[in-house]
Amino acid sequence: METLPVNLVGEKDTSQPQQQWEKNPQENLDSTTQIRQQPQDPPTEILELRVSPNLASQILEKPQGTEKLASGLQGDSAKSHGSTSEMPEPLQASDLWYCPDGSFVKKIIIRGHGLDKPKLGSCCRVLAFGFPFGSGLPEGWTEITMGLGPWREGTWGELIEKCLESMCQGEEAELQLSEHSESPFRLTLASFTQGRDSWELEASEKEALAREERARGTELFRAGNPEGAARCYGRALRLLLTLPPPGPPERTVLHANLAACQLLLGQPQLAAQSCDRVLEREPDHLKALYRRGVAQAALGNLEKATADLRKVLAVDPKNRAAQEELGKVIIQQKKQDAGLAQGLRKMFG
Repeated sequence: METLPVNLVGEKDTSQPQQQWEKNPQENLDSTTQIRQQPQDPPTEILELRVSPNLASQILEKPQGTEKLASGLQGDSAKSHGSTSEMPEPLQASDLWYCPDGSFVKKIIIRGHGLDKPKLGSCCRVLAFGFPFGSGLPEGWTEITMGLGPWREGTWGELIEKCLESMCQGEEAELQLSEHSESPFRLTLASFTQGRDSWELEASEKEALAREERARGTELFRAGNPEGAARCYGRALRLLLTLPPPGPPERTVLHANLAACQLLLGQPQLAAQSCDRVLEREPDHLKALYRRGVAQAALGNLEKATADLRKVLAVDPKNRAAQEELGKVIIQQKKQDAGLAQGLRKMFG
């Protein structure tokens, strides 16, 4: 009994092609050779871009649609620029002015116009806000004269004058003091009259102004205000320093008086320097020698202090102040020597 082949499900029947291959092997070989020799073109892929005719016709027939879109973008850009213009401008380095002596920093709020600034003798109309009571500058609008008037003798007088010297007409500024952490003080310079620089003054005018400053400083010193007196003496010296050397002899008196103020203000280093200026011109100036001796003692330079005080007593043996100060220096020197000797004994004993 002959058994028929069974085809499994999913399996192809390859018996018929096999039989055809066996019947005509030569023809199949020739056809295979032709297929191998025939060049084949590489397969190509065609990407069709299909555009809706209705949409294309709308764009071509209504070009204002694209113009509207472009205008809308420009409008958004304009809006963004407008928003940035409303933001406050960043603070620039030119908007800050640092006082050379480090006493305050000025921040310009509203820029002034022009290049001229108040000078000596300028009458200024200013608006002050936030300054403490007793500053010498009342709240609200007031008129002050640069270089003249009692307003300069207060604690804030010199600071305000320095600030006004750096301001232009119409300028509004805030002042932040280095030693104050409170809110800044505001100062506005509305207008001012023409003044003169110190170098524009005649020598006689400078000497006259210096004498006025010296007299006012002496009044303040006797009234118990060494700080105000020191300002007056300092302004007088600045006027006289611009004169050709050797300058008027009044400079020595001003330096000596300034040294007395500096000692009372607890500034022995500055006092010693002021006395040096006096002794350069007059080596036997007794007040300068005495005050420099006191300053050297405060600085701990006991040998230099002893030398200056002995010079005073050599000329004026009955000088009570020099005697008392020299006695203090000698006691301090003995204590210092005793402490040094005790330290040496501990070190080498």
